[in-house]
Amino acid sequence: MTGRARARSRGRARGQEVAAPGASQARESAVPVPAVSSEGELAGRGRQKGAPGPIVENVLQISAGFYQVKLGERGGRRRDFNDTGINTRQAMEHVKDSKSGTSGSKIKLTANFFRILSRPQWVLYQYHVDYNPPMESRRLRSALLFQHEEALGSARSFDGALLFLPHRLHDKETVLHSETRNGEKVKITVTLTNELPPSSPVCLQFYNIIFKRILRILNMQQIGRNYYNPHDPLNIPQHRLTIWPGYTTTILHYESAIMMCTDVSHRVLRSETVLDIMANLRQRCGSQQFADICAKELIGLTVLTKYNNRTYKIDDIAWDHTPNNTFKRGDTEISFKTYYKTQYGLEISDGNQVLLISHVKKMGPAGAPPPGPAMLIPELCYPTGLTEKMRADFRIMKDLSSHTRLDPEQREGRLNRFVTTLKMNANAQAELDQWGLNFDKQLLNLTGRVLQGERIFQGSKVYDYNPLRADWSKEMRGVPLIVAPPLNNWLLFYTRRNSSEAQAILQNLQKVSGPLGIRTQRAVMIEYDEYQESLLGVMQQHVGPQTQMVVVILSSNRKDKYDSVKKYLCVDCPVPSQCVVSRTLSRPQNLMTVATKIALQMACKMGGELWSVEIPLKQLMIVGIDCYHDTAAGKRSIGALVASLNQAMSRWFSMCVLQHKGQEIMDGLKKALTGALKDYLKINNCLPSRIIVYRDGVGDGQLHSVVNFEVSQIMDAIKAMGSDYMPKLSVVVVKKRISSRFFAHLNGKVSNPPPGTVVDTDVTRPEWYDFYIVSQAVNMGSVAPTHYNVVFDTSGLKPDHMQRLTYKLCHMYYNWQGIIRVPAPCQYAHKLAFLVGQSIHREPNAHLADLLFYL
Repeated sequence: MTGRARARSRGRARGQEVAAPGASQARESAVPVPAVSSEGELAGRGRQKGAPGPIVENVLQISAGFYQVKLGERGGRRRDFNDTGINTRQAMEHVKDSKSGTSGSKIKLTANFFRILSRPQWVLYQYHVDYNPPMESRRLRSALLFQHEEALGSARSFDGALLFLPHRLHDKETVLHSETRNGEKVKITVTLTNELPPSSPVCLQFYNIIFKRILRILNMQQIGRNYYNPHDPLNIPQHRLTIWPGYTTTILHYESAIMMCTDVSHRVLRSETVLDIMANLRQRCGSQQFADICAKELIGLTVLTKYNNRTYKIDDIAWDHTPNNTFKRGDTEISFKTYYKTQYGLEISDGNQVLLISHVKKMGPAGAPPPGPAMLIPELCYPTGLTEKMRADFRIMKDLSSHTRLDPEQREGRLNRFVTTLKMNANAQAELDQWGLNFDKQLLNLTGRVLQGERIFQGSKVYDYNPLRADWSKEMRGVPLIVAPPLNNWLLFYTRRNSSEAQAILQNLQKVSGPLGIRTQRAVMIEYDEYQESLLGVMQQHVGPQTQMVVVILSSNRKDKYDSVKKYLCVDCPVPSQCVVSRTLSRPQNLMTVATKIALQMACKMGGELWSVEIPLKQLMIVGIDCYHDTAAGKRSIGALVASLNQAMSRWFSMCVLQHKGQEIMDGLKKALTGALKDYLKINNCLPSRIIVYRDGVGDGQLHSVVNFEVSQIMDAIKAMGSDYMPKLSVVVVKKRISSRFFAHLNGKVSNPPPGTVVDTDVTRPEWYDFYIVSQAVNMGSVAPTHYNVVFDTSGLKPDHMQRLTYKLCHMYYNWQGIIRVPAPCQYAHKLAFLVGQSIHREPNAHLADLLFYL
């Protein structure tokens, strides 16, 4: 795999093209509303931002008024991230009694879960709290409410809008009066909205609120969804970076008990403010280009405002606004400078700095207009995360990973220290005792199973690989591929500066192709000039319908040049193409390895079949679906569908559709699934009798959308093939971004579980047919399992067979000679959606549908 391909296989962007809204949208009346926390619109690869579908009523039976409360009055955005209340298992007869598999050898594991040993057994009273005038600061809301301890009692839980009490107040609506330090009178209305028995699912939400308070007692600060310790920072002064260590915590009802899942988290903060960055840019580039360069550098950046510990995305810069500008707060005009002084006690030193704009993606109360954009002060904003330039810097990433990539022993030790700190802190323990909560002090022990390693079929040979390495790159050397298309008519484009690298890679491709069974004729070599139009011009001149493959050697990793190549060869003139950065070819000692990976990629892109594993099920079609959000094309969603076309799972149909924001992803993919079924019929002379869909890219809180809408749309696409066609159907939601971690204790050492480890008890959810698989091996840090949730199943496959088939498919990704983290069709769909969203921004030409042209 080339350096470029390796970066792209990890889903890394070449550069974000953010369409910036005009600063004119910063209305004078716009209030500095609290930011949408990073738990809100989870963007990035595979996160679906569409309409989430109906709320499950029996779970979140919270007052209707709660949903109409302004964001600023609520203490953050509230969503059901854990998809509670969606019971899919009850509809599947074959897993009602047991969803556990039996094959494989047993292994003792620990997991990052702590049991709740005791919990409250009394009715909990839920109140909604309203402020007049509205108070944006959550800290101020709490302080004003807690002035009335005599009326409320000392045992209480408040998250900014909801108040939980263990006793009922005298009246259904209680009116309290408080006063701020500045003498402002505030009316507080406390309204009873619900009475919750101990068995109520909303009690889980309450336990999570209580535990967040415990984290605050431990002096941790909330950023986004997680809590971090600012008092124990890890400084990397040479890169001007600070890492705050922290934890993710979720309390849920799992298979065996109510437990808390806890994992280690890190937040990377930059030591400089946005104002510092702007000052450096002005010094570096002068006043003339400052506005353009500043916008390019800052727009799209996520920043942290420490006064309310919230993250914002910068959408624009208000060049005509300074902290001295005013906005309307209630009935009075107030300047930003005065607002931050009275609300947060912050003095703004530079009165001439321009303001930053962050568009709040939240509607106001019912019937009211949406809130204006949040106006941010640069000197109070700290950039979070890493820029693309930082990510490309090997030294920065190496120094960061030494602090953040914890091996299993370090991670388990950190978790044990966390629960010990919890038990030793008198204030935290007193708070837990007050509510009757008690946690286990040890990590959960459970038993997993390790599936047997697969045999790899390649050409006429069958071989095994080292199951602990999960890699067969050495074993496959010199073994002919299953199908290797001859390479007779191909072009190699290079610049004069890269002519020696072009000759070297050509010679090495000739050397490695023979043993792999690829018959290769010498390429037609075409020189182009450095500028972009030259490359496009020579391609238009030389690439024709007879061309099998185009190889382009690029002088640099410039995104625009790569994009122009892919746009032309994927849309206008459909020919498989391979781009290689000249730096990748500059080390002679690595050239044979690089040439082998390039040869394998080229073979795949032309329709070659590299290897396969044994798939016992006949007439089976596997489908992978993923999505990507294209910021350059007006935030459109890109849905990609990849479907198998043969028994060996070595040929694939691929199709991509572009959709507008809010549109269900399956709307366009119905056509793609119908196209895949027609292609399968043409190749096999029959339709598949069994279809298994692996749906990746489902964000937190999006499961009901898949269950309620997508499954029926998949069935509609199948019905379009004929009313009498009724194949067995399974839909599996694949989730990689999870907090669950498993640790094996082998030979007295804490280590990662071996590849093929399956966990389907204790930490799964009782209402789902779900399981975890650790399929890949890692050289550094702790391995992350993948969570599979079978949301629909008429196939009747035993849990054992579903788990083994899923693991087999993790062997079939042709861009890596080893086992990957998800089934191959999911990774293929991700690669296709990523290419279209990052580079092409249009649907690829249908002539390429049967080729893996996007690897």
